[in-house]
Amino acid sequence: MSLRTLRLMTAGESHGPMLVSILEGLPAGVPVDMDAIDADLKRRMGGYGRGKRMKIENDRARVVGGVRHGQTLGSPIAYLIENKDWPNWEHIMGTEAPSATDTEGGAVAESGNAPAGRVDPRRVSRPRPGHADLAGGLKYDRSDLRDILERASARETASRVAAGGFCKQFLAALDVEIASHVVRIGSAVLEATAVDFDTIRDTADDSPVRCVDDAAGGRMIKAIDAASDDLDTLGGVFEVAARNIPVGLGSHVQWDRKLDARIAHAMISIPAQKAVEIGDAIWAAGQPGSAVHDAITFDAVNRTYERPTNRAGGTEGGVTYGGELRVRVYMKPLSTLRRPLASVDIDTGEAVEAVVQRTDTCAVPAAAVVGEAMLALVLADACMEKFGGDSLAETQRNWRGFLEQIREFPPQR
Repeated sequence: MSLRTLRLMTAGESHGPMLVSILEGLPAGVPVDMDAIDADLKRRMGGYGRGKRMKIENDRARVVGGVRHGQTLGSPIAYLIENKDWPNWEHIMGTEAPSATDTEGGAVAESGNAPAGRVDPRRVSRPRPGHADLAGGLKYDRSDLRDILERASARETASRVAAGGFCKQFLAALDVEIASHVVRIGSAVLEATAVDFDTIRDTADDSPVRCVDDAAGGRMIKAIDAASDDLDTLGGVFEVAARNIPVGLGSHVQWDRKLDARIAHAMISIPAQKAVEIGDAIWAAGQPGSAVHDAITFDAVNRTYERPTNRAGGTEGGVTYGGELRVRVYMKPLSTLRRPLASVDIDTGEAVEAVVQRTDTCAVPAAAVVGEAMLALVLADACMEKFGGDSLAETQRNWRGFLEQIREFPPQR
């Protein structure tokens, strides 16, 4: 992902040997807790409604550069996450071109290992509606749609969660906290519209669907069970919150520097996410301005500008104003269905059923963890853009200096 100051590059396929990543741009001296990063990777693998693959993988990030003795070096952080399922796919996903004798006998079933002496290609020619299969195949001119689906898979988000873990640890040095919870799965909705940050942070992970309300969580579980029984999938909505955000992240001066736009870009980049809401935007679209905008007050003791409400969700004009960031992300149902929809065989043009790949019934709780990582990436990038620094100590000095500056606002001229 190309950010403004931070850079994250990921590589690897869903059933390849591993995911490989480089995160560049964090200052030197950031304390690194790999157990915390691995715990986030485990959170991403959890959630009611996940499929069989989560029983195979046990994700752990192994750092191979950029960290020494528990601290970042200021150089690129390189890390990898192994795919435990790789031995079952080595014949299909190997890098060497198959020989004529290897491919003799043609394709076999889409599950199971290859016969001795033959490659099991598990070739995909029946694209799934809603997935990147067909669009990607057309774009990259691939006759086997597995060349598309392997990289389009949400497996890649494990790399992002690890990157977000490094960024969370940097942000913690600036007092920024991030948490998430699920507010909707299918038609089951959390009715509370403003859950406080401490409740999200302290209770969401206690629920198998990462819902802070037991009754709503129970309804979500029932909805997932019903969809599974019907061989169907469910989407939903999750919310990511961040507090203690410094004033002044982002900018109003160019379209691509607006922080809310950067957040929306990051969230939509997560597979299956189709819409982003910041603050109470959907509700606000149907209200008069007098009911929507957050009044401004001044705390003379602390010399801070306050807003008794936070309907804007933490940004005005593309710039943070110090309120909690509140971002809701809307996830479509997963596109692999065990009762497949109509499709077309790309070899023959004949009407067929779409291919069935291993899938989840619902991945909204896991997507919320990925959403935390993406918000952490955007905020860490914005903090480095704003405060700079080659070391964490320098960044913190600049951050504290800016906090002191805004206490003296307006400037004396």
